[in-house]
Amino acid sequence: MNLQNAPLVVVPTYNERENIVAIVEAVMALPDAFELLVVDDSSPDGTAHLVRSLMERFPGRIHLEERAGKSGLGTAYIHGFRWALAKGYPFVFEMDADFSHDPKDLPRLLAACRDQGADVAIGSRYVTGVNVVNWPMSRVLLSFFASKYVQFITGMKIHDTTAGFKCYRRAVLESMNFSAIRFVGYAFQIEMKFRAWRKGFRIVEVPVIFTDRTLGQSKMSRGIIREAVFGVIALKVSSWFTKS
Repeated sequence: MNLQNAPLVVVPTYNERENIVAIVEAVMALPDAFELLVVDDSSPDGTAHLVRSLMERFPGRIHLEERAGKSGLGTAYIHGFRWALAKGYPFVFEMDADFSHDPKDLPRLLAACRDQGADVAIGSRYVTGVNVVNWPMSRVLLSFFASKYVQFITGMKIHDTTAGFKCYRRAVLESMNFSAIRFVGYAFQIEMKFRAWRKGFRIVEVPVIFTDRTLGQSKMSRGIIREAVFGVIALKVSSWFTKS
């Protein structure tokens, strides 16, 4: 594979045995010859074993990084970003393993960055209304108003500030001091957008439909929600004392 052109999708996993084969096959079936890096946190259900078998089926296009223990979503993505930068990939994606993010939307995010000049393309649930399937209304409202709260506190003109489906142009990740990233849960998604926005990168939202997982268990917790609520305030306050 010519890494001058290959886009890389980073997928963090923990106990995703029920989804991993299908999500990999879906990505491999796309145009643009996407490659995929699974960052697995020692899943006890054998997720990594299945990934190794997929690496034999799709040689050179599936990659696996195994970490010792469950260390959080943000650190998994940072691990993947560093790996991608070291290997020379020009476009790097974040995507969940559970089909809440539709792999068929990856080419649209790629086109926004590669062909339309975006530095960050967000798969947005809220840029054209509320495009969420299979969530209870309480969670839809929580997510929607969380994004409004982040908009208000930070000043970012982004409708889906908590989205975890994104494409980064390489230059964005190269500009980041990953050692300074403070959050590991879903606040990590907010922090990455906030840092890119403050650096002046062009961020666009691509409308997508978000579908809640049907297999496996959600990783959402009260601690993650608290981190996001109070983390946004901390991000804004710290920005007053640091240069972009």
